Order: sequence, then structure tokens, then C-alpha cells
Amino acid sequence: MNPDTPSPWLLRWLPQLRAGQTALDLACGAGRHTRALAAAGLRVTAIDRQPFAWPGVECLQSDLEQGPWPLAGRRFDLVLVTNYLWRPRFADVLDGVDDWFLHETFAAGQQQLGRPTNPDFLLQPGELFERCRSAQLHVLAYEDGVVNGARIQRIAARRRAGPLPLLESLIP
Repeated sequence: MNPDTPSPWLLRWLPQLRAGQTALDLACGAGRHTRALAAAGLRVTAIDRQPFAWPGVECLQSDLEQGPWPLAGRRFDLVLVTNYLWRPRFADVLDGVDDWFLHETFAAGQQQLGRPTNPDFLLQPGELFERCRSAQLHVLAYEDGVVNGARIQRIAARRRAGPLPLLESLIP
């Protein structure tokens, strides 16, 4: 997979969001998801520890693992996290979810397939699902398995009540 191509998990759920809604791309890295969210007309806040800038995007440079939480009191229609896990900030991340939460990252078992191998950066079985349930998010979809040679967990969850998306619209 091309490292500049947005995750199919994000692309699957992106049609459920409307232009003008707010999105947070947490630990955005090179910005593959930031660009996709902005192209969909979302008002994007992107945060990473490396300096960066994209036109029309609120770009915040911050080390999420040090110091105070840089987004205290802010909520977003979508919070997106990919290939990142820092458990001490999980509650802060979930507190920022106003509606949609999409998370996709490496899981236990990845150490037999490649990097990362540090268990601090690998979700335990069912961990992502349980964290969302504990935060009273409604889980729409959850997967735990090998995708493109990597062991991952990914979840789509919502905080707001309301009609659920049509299944047909989610299947490419």
C-alpha cells in the first residue's frame, strides 16, 4: 500500500461526514489523512510532534506524550487516530469525541510480523472495543486481524444517538 494513500478504514466511513464538520487527525504524521479530510470539506485540526503546515488546516505541533494535553476542552465531530497508541492519553482522546471516533493501529501479534514490536504500542485483544464501550461510545464496527501483512485493531464508534449509516453505503 502506498504510504500517501488514506486508510481504507477512513475512506469507508468518510461519506458519513458532512462538509463543514470538524475533524481531528491525531498524530497526523505526513498528513495522508489530513489531506483526505480537508478534501472532503471538513474543518481539520491536525496535530503531530514534527513541524508541518497545510493550507486551510489548523496545524498544531505538540508532543502528545509530554506535558499537558494540548486540546483540553475541545471536541470534534470526528476524531481520527491511525498507527498511534499512547495509553496515558486515551481518556483525553475519547473526551474530544463529539460524534465519530475512528481508530486503527497495531495489535498484539504484530511482533511476529514486523514493527512495531514494543508491547506499549500494541493493543491487547479487545482493548480498543472495551475502551470505546467504557467511554459510552456506540460501536458500529470493530475488526481485529491481519490486514496487508500487519496485525491491527480498528473501530468505528459514535457518541451521538441518531440514525445509523446504511450498510450498503459502507461497502465499496
